[in-house]
Amino acid sequence: MANHTSGWWISGAGSQPLSVALRSDISPSELGEGTVDIAVEYSAVNYKDALALQGSPRVVRTSPLIPGIDAVGTVTSCTDGLFSTGDSVILTGWGYGEQRHGGLATSLRADSQHLIALPPGLSAVQAATLGTAGFTAALAVAKLQGAGVTPGAGDLPIAVTGAAGAVGSCAVYLLAQAGFTVTAITGRTDEADYLRSLGAHSVVSRQEILTLAGKPLAKEQFAGVLDQAGGTLLATVLSLLAADGVAVAAGLAGGSDLPTTVMPFILRGVSLLGVNSVTQPSVARAEAWDLWATHANGFPWDSVTNMIPLAEAREIAPTVIAGATRGRVVVDVNA
Repeated sequence: MANHTSGWWISGAGSQPLSVALRSDISPSELGEGTVDIAVEYSAVNYKDALALQGSPRVVRTSPLIPGIDAVGTVTSCTDGLFSTGDSVILTGWGYGEQRHGGLATSLRADSQHLIALPPGLSAVQAATLGTAGFTAALAVAKLQGAGVTPGAGDLPIAVTGAAGAVGSCAVYLLAQAGFTVTAITGRTDEADYLRSLGAHSVVSRQEILTLAGKPLAKEQFAGVLDQAGGTLLATVLSLLAADGVAVAAGLAGGSDLPTTVMPFILRGVSLLGVNSVTQPSVARAEAWDLWATHANGFPWDSVTNMIPLAEAREIAPTVIAGATRGRVVVDVNA
């Protein structure tokens, strides 16, 4: 590990906006505890990271903090023998970037049990392009299939809300590859061609769906939904699910409330399942990353990846919070 680390540094206390600065003099002693030192190559600006970079105390659980819930890099030292110097590793979740220093820096100290070896077939930049978003999408698709929803079981499609965003883009692709007919629901219908390139069969405006908001039950339109929004949009789509339909909740970009009734659950037998991408065990993580490795050759990396240097991470944060980015904002921390 270099003598000094460059990275975003957040400090302060209380409910007031926190201080956010890009430092180039972070010493090894400031990186915290852990068994593995990593030379970070790529990170990302996720929704949580964007909030942190704006100084929001909603996300920053400790101070000082380096944000970044994702990191991909190379092991420079490991004290417990579980990894070797030179190993390429992936880190997502486990409170990094929220409760302990994360990946928006050139160096990171982590616990070995939180790391996954980069699988053959995926490059470091591809793994960072997927990051928490791709991992969450893989978990969500597995949840849907585990609940018995299969391609061709009926005539109705699977909906994906927030489809042009990071999780949504990955979910659309994985569902299409699994043989599902996918309806992409988005507030940005100008991204229709992009969504169809990922495998969406149709693209529907979020506002069109929200015209049905408030109805306990509406005409059955979807066999299931992978939702990134929460709030009124998820409540509305629940009313549109067919009998025995399955909703998988994986985000709250539209709000953490759920203004619905029990009608979809007791009259149509709808199931609502959640996805926790933060504390998944290593076995589940390895399965998800291996799945992505099998799809690496066909995934449209160039159209999904928006690469920026470390210094621009804070600048792009408001755009991420507004949901106005396509796919993933990947950060080359050494650029």
